[in-house]
Amino acid sequence: MSIWALGINHKTAPVAVRERVAFDPAGMPDVLKNLRALDCVSEVVVLSTCNRTEIYCTADDRCPDLIGHWLEQNQEIGRTDLEASLYSLENDDAVSHTMRVASGLDSLVLGEPQILGQMKSAFAVAQEAGTVGSELGRLFRQTFSIAKRVRTDTAIGQNPVSVAFAAVRMAQHIFADMKNSRALLIGAGETIELVARHLRQAGVEHLTLANRTLARAQTLAQEFHAEAVLLEDIPVVLPDADIVISSTASPLPILGKGMVEKALKKRRHKPMFMVDIAVPRDIEAEVGELSDVYLYSVDDLRDIIEENVRSREDAAQQAEELIEAGVEHYMRELKALDAVSTLTDVRSYVETLRDEQLEKALKQIQNGGDPEKVLRTFAHTFGNKMLHKPMTALRRAGAEGRREVLDWSRELFDLDNSNE
Repeated sequence: MSIWALGINHKTAPVAVRERVAFDPAGMPDVLKNLRALDCVSEVVVLSTCNRTEIYCTADDRCPDLIGHWLEQNQEIGRTDLEASLYSLENDDAVSHTMRVASGLDSLVLGEPQILGQMKSAFAVAQEAGTVGSELGRLFRQTFSIAKRVRTDTAIGQNPVSVAFAAVRMAQHIFADMKNSRALLIGAGETIELVARHLRQAGVEHLTLANRTLARAQTLAQEFHAEAVLLEDIPVVLPDADIVISSTASPLPILGKGMVEKALKKRRHKPMFMVDIAVPRDIEAEVGELSDVYLYSVDDLRDIIEENVRSREDAAQQAEELIEAGVEHYMRELKALDAVSTLTDVRSYVETLRDEQLEKALKQIQNGGDPEKVLRTFAHTFGNKMLHKPMTALRRAGAEGRREVLDWSRELFDLDNSNE
């Protein structure tokens, strides 16, 4: 079994492909169990965000083919699109990638902090679903430890720039006076909370939060002195919104072209600025065809985000060094665990031989045998039996010219230093 990381992300696929591979959070337990049921998979964790869908697993060499086929069937994505976007990494590369993702080094926004929380959540869901064992448990604990060190020991986490920040920065380029702008935020997750915070800092005073459940929207609205409404109330509040930023986990679009057209008529075609951070998309792509709408997807935020990447290159290099050390430590531990099994078997073999001969010796003494003679016989027989198989293997290695076996044996028994 190897450790694998397979998936697509913002570097390998546009949002139109990513949204077809994204998983609904509500169905994630079933997704995990279906993947675990594949012949090649032993353990599995799935991470699905707006910028990536990744499968981390312990599996055999059939993993890329079988999981790729499963994605084609389960997500109804064509082989051509999938093969052009899907990457698969094994062992050291997979471990390194997992740690880089958790540390924000593989994110659209370099060093963004949200991904670590998303990975912890994905791991917790997999634990609850029963698809995590000792190997992935060890990997993710080490990953979270390294990500924490990256946050605390480097400057990459200082003044973090998120997709939420980039969305608000883009709005500031369009609206000269944010104080007079009204914003509608759709969703109530961590990203929308960040958007609300950045909008408040930018001077926006009128915020409306729309969510599937009113209680969550009200909780967030109370923090930011905003209005809370349900998703079905969006047609009512949309005409008042100058800025619309959406980030939900809805599998279907929330804003359609017809709804936005009606809102624009009520606004007398006053322009609207929209950012769709969600994957799958919350706002139909056709909305962007309307002349009075400026619609941007998460991929359109790259220019703003790139400005912040350059300022973090030194911190990123420090983070890469921490990750490299983390990968080395993890793989060394993994190899040590492999040795534990062998050591256990060797000890068990020797102890079995010892106990068999000891039992015979004790019976001989109980039957009146000379203790000294019995002990000498015990030592001689036990030594011969313990060395029989190793000696046979060494003779065979010598006859076959396998000098490395003889050298390892000398090192194993420290024969070259035995007289010191």
